[in-house]
Amino acid sequence: MQRKTILLLSAVALAVAGLGLIGGHPYAQADEGPAAARRLSNAGTILPLERIVASARAIKPGEVLETELERKGDRYFYEVEILDARGQVWEVTLDASSGKLVTVESED
Repeated sequence: MQRKTILLLSAVALAVAGLGLIGGHPYAQADEGPAAARRLSNAGTILPLERIVASARAIKPGEVLETELERKGDRYFYEVEILDARGQVWEVTLDASSGKLVTVESED
């Protein structure tokens, strides 16, 4: 009986350890889809996309090519790709909760 208990506890321990591997690192980057973005915005966790886009265009005027919501750990960030008047593409990263600028990078 004791051997069964040890085997069962070992199996449970391996399963719990495996969840960490299967679920990924807690600070891994993950893209969030439109449904998640709407849910987070409606809950007040992140700012509405319209506000993020306006902030990004105030930083780098131009045509918005793409927006992407990403989660890093327990924080959310919007990456906004903008094509400026000279044909240069920029990636503007904003904190999705506050709208504060994180980075501006030229895409080559």
